[in-house]
Amino acid sequence: MPTFTDPRILVDASTRDDAAVYQLAPDRAIVATVDFFTPIVDDAYDFGRIAAANAFSDVYAMGATPLFALNSSAGRATRCRTTYSAEVLRGGADIARQDAGAFVLGGHSVDDPGAEIRHGRRSARSHPNRVTIARDARVGDVPRAHKTDRHRVC
Repeated sequence: MPTFTDPRILVDASTRDDAAVYQLAPDRAIVATVDFFTPIVDDAYDFGRIAAANAFSDVYAMGATPLFALNSSAGRATRCRTTYSAEVLRGGADIARQDAGAFVLGGHSVDDPGAEIRHGRRSARSHPNRVTIARDARVGDVPRAHKTDRHRVC
């Protein structure tokens, strides 16, 4: 990965974190992450909820607050998969809105006939001085609590 010396870049690939952090103002930074994986349960709605909670955990681990999400999906596009995908999106949107207080604002999907479906999303905000990166984490550290702990993944 290329390296940059811009002082607004607070976290980049060099830290090996699951997110990047870019300072927008002295008291505001954006945390951006892309996270997705294949289904780990049979129920599409539950998979969407799990995928969303997992992706939001990257945001919480950085000490950030979810702001909005963009979906990313890929897989076989068949009539069955279209219904399946709709349920995945609905499950993820429910976690985003109800648990994270974030909005799902759009995204992108790709028909990949040879692949199993994959799904993910995320973006967040934080105060630049409150960002936590992996190399600074210590045993016993607890990510900042979010709106509800019912679906905490991290």
